[in-house]
Amino acid sequence: MLAGIRNTDSLLALIREGKHIGTRDQLRLTVLLSLPSILAQVSSIIMQYIDAAMVGSLGAEASASIGLVSTSTWLFWSICSAVVSGFSVQVAQFIGADKYHDARAVVRQGLFASITFSIILAAIGCIISGGLPSWLGGNDEINSDATIYFFIFSAGLPVFQLGYFAGAVLRCSGNMFVPGMLNILMCVLDVVFNTLLIFPTREVWGITLYGAGMGVKGAALGTFLAEGVIGLVMFAYMWWRCRPLDMSRTSGTFLPRRRTLQRAEKIGLPLAAEHIMVCGAQIITTVIVAPLGTIAIAANAFAITAESLCYMPGYGVGEAATTLVGQSIGAGRKKLADRFAKITIYSGMVIMTVMGAIMYLVAPAMMSFFTPDISVQSLGVSILRIEAWAEPMFAAAIVAYGAFVGAGDTLIPSCMNLGSIWAVRLTLAAILAPDYGLAGVWIAMCAELCFRGAIFLWRLYSKAWLKSVNNITLTH
Repeated sequence: MLAGIRNTDSLLALIREGKHIGTRDQLRLTVLLSLPSILAQVSSIIMQYIDAAMVGSLGAEASASIGLVSTSTWLFWSICSAVVSGFSVQVAQFIGADKYHDARAVVRQGLFASITFSIILAAIGCIISGGLPSWLGGNDEINSDATIYFFIFSAGLPVFQLGYFAGAVLRCSGNMFVPGMLNILMCVLDVVFNTLLIFPTREVWGITLYGAGMGVKGAALGTFLAEGVIGLVMFAYMWWRCRPLDMSRTSGTFLPRRRTLQRAEKIGLPLAAEHIMVCGAQIITTVIVAPLGTIAIAANAFAITAESLCYMPGYGVGEAATTLVGQSIGAGRKKLADRFAKITIYSGMVIMTVMGAIMYLVAPAMMSFFTPDISVQSLGVSILRIEAWAEPMFAAAIVAYGAFVGAGDTLIPSCMNLGSIWAVRLTLAAILAPDYGLAGVWIAMCAELCFRGAIFLWRLYSKAWLKSVNNITLTH
């Protein structure tokens, strides 16, 4: 594994030094960067699987309470990630340009700005947690647990942001291994904390397992503790052990400078606006699903978690695309950036096509893992098999987006995402849900993802995303 890290460093050095990188080495570098990130994404999904299964064993109401606010947690979390991207992409480009002093300055200033923003967002989340479930159409059976879950999630945002910022900076510097392994460890910790907090003390195979019996509240606290511990470790590694940055041996201001903020705004604001609108669309989808009943809410939540096993590898490849394209752009190598974009997109499409086929075949086993409720299982299987057909084009959209972000091209892709979701998905869902129920909502989702993948491929081959690179000036 250490040899793999050294190989990655030496290949990334070829980008910065302007040396030739053959197709074989381009593929090799794509694999070396993608694999740890894919493993991290898969481990995160396994953690969600375990969470869902543990909560699912408590009954459909407990599952529905988390499912009701899941889109709102995504909204908050994605806004935080957009803020981080505004700074981490700059780090990747400065490293690609061999401007390590500027990269370190961005890390300090981005850290201060990101944590400050997350504290403000956490306060907003805690304030609205009491009324949110009712606003989303939840009923009295699930609203109390939903409130508790969202409050704990919101309170933990600053700690989550610390770890996410450190992980993003490490990945953009080319270190995918440490974030990947720490995310796998987070999975293990999540299982341990959830086991202790969700369930009461009980006998398992003649062994007494002690537990707090906190139910949904325990699930939220378990995730908070796991992410908090790993977040602190991730930050410590970035600050004291990351060789390209060497943060602990240098000094500088933490107060964001105007130039740094301007570039962060150019990259991050379109992402944040898009995430708000996309998650807003997902919340509207939740509102569409909520009147269909507790079974539909639970099946929808479980199916979303189940499908994520298919598309999270795509996000892993997308992270590699951001790093490769970002460092290539920083080194002034637009042709290489275009080549890396295409290689990573094709790789993501192959991986997610295979994952989609597997999901179609094993959908019954996946749903039975989450819940013993036969009605929820049956409905979940039917919608998962609808979604399996969208995975190849979904991969194209995910990885292309990551590549465009690495180039600092976020405004037009964000608008493309928004237009696709609001004009295609929500319109079709509103039309189909009354007659086809939850299946109609997922048919709309499948159609929209295929359309989105097509327009992102069109932008890739038009090379319009590279035109904005001419306006990038790497100065701090």
